Amino acid sequence: MRARLFLKLFFLLFSMTQSVIAIAQNKIAFDVSFSEPQAHYADIKMEISGLKRDFVDIKMPVWAPGSYLVREFSKNVENVAAVNQSGDQVSVKKINKNTWRINSAKSEKITVSYKIYAFEISVRTSFVDAAHAFLSPTGVFMYVDGLIKNPVTVTIKPYSTWSKISTGMEPQLGLANTFYAPDFDILYDSPIEIGNQDIFEFDAAGVKHEVAMYGGGNYDKERLKIDMAKIAEEETKIFGENPNKRYVFIIHNFTAGGGGIEHLNSTVLGASRFAYGSEAGYKGFLGLVAHEYFHLWNVKRLRPKALGPFDYDQENYTTNLWIAEGFTSYFDNMVLQRAGFNSPDQYLANMANTISAVENQPGGRVLPVSEASFDAWIRYYRPNENSGNSGISYYDKGEVLGMLFDLEILNATKGEKGLDDVMKAMYDEYYKKLKRGYTDEEFRAMAEKIAGKSLDKIYNEYVNGTQLIDLNTYASYAGLRAINDNAGKSEPYFGIAAIAREGKIFVSNVSRGSAAWKFGLNTNDELIAINNQRISSVNDPASIISTKKVGDKINVTVARDGILQTLELTLGANPNVKYRFEALRNASAEQLAVRKNWL
Repeated sequence: MRARLFLKLFFLLFSMTQSVIAIAQNKIAFDVSFSEPQAHYADIKMEISGLKRDFVDIKMPVWAPGSYLVREFSKNVENVAAVNQSGDQVSVKKINKNTWRINSAKSEKITVSYKIYAFEISVRTSFVDAAHAFLSPTGVFMYVDGLIKNPVTVTIKPYSTWSKISTGMEPQLGLANTFYAPDFDILYDSPIEIGNQDIFEFDAAGVKHEVAMYGGGNYDKERLKIDMAKIAEEETKIFGENPNKRYVFIIHNFTAGGGGIEHLNSTVLGASRFAYGSEAGYKGFLGLVAHEYFHLWNVKRLRPKALGPFDYDQENYTTNLWIAEGFTSYFDNMVLQRAGFNSPDQYLANMANTISAVENQPGGRVLPVSEASFDAWIRYYRPNENSGNSGISYYDKGEVLGMLFDLEILNATKGEKGLDDVMKAMYDEYYKKLKRGYTDEEFRAMAEKIAGKSLDKIYNEYVNGTQLIDLNTYASYAGLRAINDNAGKSEPYFGIAAIAREGKIFVSNVSRGSAAWKFGLNTNDELIAINNQRISSVNDPASIISTKKVGDKINVTVARDGILQTLELTLGANPNVKYRFEALRNASAEQLAVRKNWL
């Protein structure tokens, strides 16, 4: 038995050693240049050596981790060609939407060339013009099928008028503008900014931070150094360590910009170049920084099991985006308060607004947030006019759930432990110790262990259910009460949103359960008149309805596909809530302890 076990172990170790040797002998290197940046092209050469196969399949990912939508990056690939080590052309055939087969005929080295068209402004897609290049790696670099774990180098040849490169990848010693990634997962997690970006640095939590600003703007570098450092320090406190030695912020400033996407040791942010000068704009930017920086722990390391190792060919499903994104939203707002950018009252006001938005979305009564997470691939990034009626944002609902988890645990432990402790314990257990992602059941078990009680109500009613939140129960834990300023009012409710298009006013959305919904008003109906009063602006419907009472009948004249018709509607009451928090006058010592440790 022992001999047989020894032989099994020997052959297993031999096989693993041979695999390591094979990977070490394979070389994959990219060369990126820009012969026509003004036309939005990047030129890619991919050198593959050491394989000696009859054919080699190279693949382009179809999506970018952190953005849960199949984007079909191969649509931007042109002129794929290949030569062997002698410079002789070898045949290349596309065999499916994102795979090219190279007839390598056991060649020692194959050099593949192709062009990437890059002209989509977002944090997750590549963009090239005469001013700069932003490379989102999943849409630029192909990988050899089966060799996703192979080391890779990337050499950048900037356009003649560009002088700077910013990326989280490690520079290759002794080689100019050449960077190294231990595998393609790391390469795909390392966006690259090339141009003349404004670069400044700061130190925080023992980490060197680089900030690469493209597009100009009214930002104050010295202020940003101080304030971004505060955010890094506060978030590091939660997990007890910062796993990076270096971190890169790539920030694109546009006339109107927004959004962000997380990476292992970097992030890409979209910002409005002149928003830094206002308090709201500046805090909005800091909130984005806090959100994406928190992801370096939550998602990039502590993650649902489905989110790594990745399958770059298809969707990677998880029901836990309400934790991955929603809890991150919860902490980005909390961190701004802890770092002193918002007062506790401002934090509570922001939280009340988020809760109101979630409770006012009809789709929250239809789709549980766990299912919204699972369906992100077909819903969140592909909204339509009925999305608000049929779904819920896992960002917003997840943020509210973060508050419920935090207050439930703080109350159960008399203020001694909260959601911070859950996140750190999960990070220590699953990222550091077990080195894998967690399941739904494992996250719940850890939260219940730290709370010392069951979280059935939260999971059954709010995670996997669609019930209205019992807000005052949770608010009372912290000596607060939630007040709905709309309670007791009897305001008429039409239930539409309108937009102006080519001088005409159209219905853009009909809210589930409203008068417009019940009596047949449609999205894309052109609004002509209400009670024979001409509609000439998007504000007219609300102005007219404000003069009516609940139960009044109105006649709405619309043009639907060019045909005039009049619909009779009976106005119902406005169902929307508008919450705010107020301190209880006679809060107990335990309630005050929970509030103190929460805020």
